[in-house]
Amino acid sequence: MSAVAVEVRHHTVDVDGVRVAYRESGPADGPVLLLLHGFPTASHQFTRLMDALGDTPWRLIAPDHPGFGRTETPDDFTYTFDRLADTLENFTDALGLDRYALYVFDFGAPIGLRLATRRPDRVTGLIVQNGNAYEEGMSDMAREFTALRRDVPGNEEQVRGLFTLDGTRFQYEAGVADTSLISPDSWTLDAHYLGLPGRADAQADLAFDYASNLRRYPEWQAWLRSSGVPVLVVWGAGDPFFTPAGAKAYLRDAPNAAVHVFDGAGHFALETHLAAIAPLISTFLTTLP
Repeated sequence: MSAVAVEVRHHTVDVDGVRVAYRESGPADGPVLLLLHGFPTASHQFTRLMDALGDTPWRLIAPDHPGFGRTETPDDFTYTFDRLADTLENFTDALGLDRYALYVFDFGAPIGLRLATRRPDRVTGLIVQNGNAYEEGMSDMAREFTALRRDVPGNEEQVRGLFTLDGTRFQYEAGVADTSLISPDSWTLDAHYLGLPGRADAQADLAFDYASNLRRYPEWQAWLRSSGVPVLVVWGAGDPFFTPAGAKAYLRDAPNAAVHVFDGAGHFALETHLAAIAPLISTFLTTLP
C-alpha cells in the first residue's frame, strides 16, 4: 500500500493594495488549475480536494477573494464583482499565470467567467461546481434574493440573516441526504471570517451587487460557444440556490461538456461527494492541452 502526501503552501502577495492570501500545491512548473471559491467560504473549501489531487502533475492555486478568508483589503476597497475580478486578474499577473484551467464555484463563477471573457487566450478548460450562468439555474429562493434592493426597508436585514452561524450552516446542509458527511469545522470557520471587522458590510455590498452577474449571462454563454474550451460540470442536485437545470444548461453552449448531477449533494457538493467528484476532475485534467 502506498500513499501520496501533498504539500500545501500558504502565501500572500500584494496586488494593488490588497494582500491576497492563497494556498498552493503541486509542482511549480506544472500546468495551473485556478480554484475560485464561493460564498461564504474561502480557499479552505479546497483543502480536501487538493489532497485528493495530490498525485496529479498540476499546480493548484486557490486564492481568498477580497472580503473572504485571510485576504486583507484597504478601508476604501469597493466590493463589487467587477472589482473582485480586477483583483483576481491582477493576482494572476502577479504570479505570472498566463495559462490556466478554471475551477469555479458559486461566487467564483461570476469572478472566473469575467476573467475568461477578459483574457480568453489564457483559459485551457473550465470546471463548474454549482456555479450558475443561466437563468433557468436560478431557484425561486435565488430569484427572490437577487431581487432584494438596499433602498427597500427590511431587505438589508434579510440579506444579513445569511451571515449568521445558522444561515451559514443552512447553506452547507440544505438538500444534503447525509449531513454527517459535512464537517462542522467548515461552517464554523466561515462564521469566524464573516465575523471579522468589516466583513458583514463587504458581504452585504456583494449581495446587493449579485444582480449584475445575471446581466452578464449572455456574454459568458457567448464565450462558451466561441471558445470551445473543454467543460466539466459537477453539481449537487439539492442545491437550494442553483438548480440542476443550471448544470444541464451548459450543454446548450458547450455541447461536448461532461455534466454530472449528484443526488444527495447540496450547494457544497465537495463536502459530501468528494470521492465521486475528484476522479472526474483528475480524468478531465488529463484531457486538457
